[in-house]
Amino acid sequence: MHSVTFPKTPGEKPQELRITVAIGAAVIVQTGLGLVWAGAATERLAQLERRAGDNAQIIERTARLEEQARFMTASLERIEAKLDRMSGEGGE
Repeated sequence: MHSVTFPKTPGEKPQELRITVAIGAAVIVQTGLGLVWAGAATERLAQLERRAGDNAQIIERTARLEEQARFMTASLERIEAKLDRMSGEGGE
């Protein structure tokens, strides 16, 4: 079995206690740093999600503008065809 040793003088701490305190402090520091890292990662993800939302709006607007451009092109072609027919009829 293990034997328990007591400090010889009141100011002396046993080696085991120092090791336990050091391990406890290391665990607390690492836990704190892990929480800080997790918070930073969450903020970075939130920024990326906001950017993705902005990009989605831009993509949607671009698609609408492209569709409007197609309609305008089709209208211009119809107008040109009608003008060509009218100028062909009047010129003959």
